[in-house]
Amino acid sequence: MKATPVPAIAGAYLFEPTPHADERGFFCRTFDRAVVRSVGIDPDGFAQDSVSRSGKGVVRGLHLRSGRGEAKLVRCSAGAVFDVVVDLRTGSPTYRNVESFELTGDTQVSLYIPAGCAHGFQALTEPADVSYRIDRPHDPAEDVTIAFDDPELAIPWPLPVTLMSERDRRAPRLADALNPAR
Repeated sequence: MKATPVPAIAGAYLFEPTPHADERGFFCRTFDRAVVRSVGIDPDGFAQDSVSRSGKGVVRGLHLRSGRGEAKLVRCSAGAVFDVVVDLRTGSPTYRNVESFELTGDTQVSLYIPAGCAHGFQALTEPADVSYRIDRPHDPAEDVTIAFDDPELAIPWPLPVTLMSERDRRAPRLADALNPAR
């Protein structure tokens, strides 16, 4: 497994496994505590694992948490997704940068998203499964949602949106989400 920094989002990493393929399919390690530790991430710092399944065209996000934020390790375990990270850490050298990735079940690449970054994705296949490993228990009271189609972010979603949650559909633009008193 190889860890590669994401230049556009300070503190973000791609973890690329080394699949062993044969006539049966493939086998690969999707988490390696030594590799995670080698880039300064505490492998024991994760508290929960979750999985979502989405149909083609579904958009989930953009989500982040208030307070201390939430670091995530995400991976498309089956299918393919267009994955997006927005750096919203005011002291970060990559503040307000947007970066996108295609994550697939074929490659099993994991993306580490530091706390304070918004995250979302669009399913490119029918279905697409995304596995999440987060660093603290989820608290819905801390959920923050930003409009996926905010013109300030100009995210080039590759497919027409087929479905999204009511919360995501009604999400405020970035400026309003960051300054709710406006």
